[in-house]
Amino acid sequence: MAAFHPSLAELPSEIAVFPLPGALLLPGGRLPLNIFEPRYLAMTLDSLAEGRVFGMIQPEPGVPPGATGPGLYRIGCLGRLSSFAETDDGRLLITLIGVVRFRVAAELPMRRGYRRVRADYAGFEGDLDLGPRPAGVDRAALLGALRPFFRARGIEANWEAIEQTSDSLLVLTLAMVCPFEVREKQALLEAASPEDRAAMLVALLQMGAHPEPDPGNRPADRRPS
Repeated sequence: MAAFHPSLAELPSEIAVFPLPGALLLPGGRLPLNIFEPRYLAMTLDSLAEGRVFGMIQPEPGVPPGATGPGLYRIGCLGRLSSFAETDDGRLLITLIGVVRFRVAAELPMRRGYRRVRADYAGFEGDLDLGPRPAGVDRAALLGALRPFFRARGIEANWEAIEQTSDSLLVLTLAMVCPFEVREKQALLEAASPEDRAAMLVALLQMGAHPEPDPGNRPADRRPS
């Protein structure tokens, strides 16, 4: 049993949110964060005093900003602070463990410079199930897509460790750490099931292994000198 295993009724209805593009937190995942902006230092300290949770959410590209900041996607993930350390220069090094996804029901007045929302967890009850979560992934297809993706991105990997990682943990970790675009990260977060997330991950890896050529180097764009 996990040290922190709330029921749906025990989840906070009002939470602070940390809008951070490209930072994906999934239920069960671990996300290290380096907190240095004053408003997010305040948010972290307030969260430590009030349940040790806040939400991770991404700004949505193309959505006009509002009075409180950039437009946000409607779905994020509640995280619990599982570790906390303060540096000599005043930064906070923390780790969040993903608990459950949420929808933004409404944005609330800001507090000490950080944003807050009313969270709706309906439809995400399954995130709280700590039982075995088969990823439903074709492991051969996943590894077959991962190797060329890493080569294309110049990423060094410990393949022995990858081979020994369970399917569910491998999908969770790769979805969070691979350098996908903001919209792709959001799609992985919003996947309806572990099987859908695994299939989407394989597709994104396959597409990412064949990046679009530089428009300036396309033959059709070249002109006689």
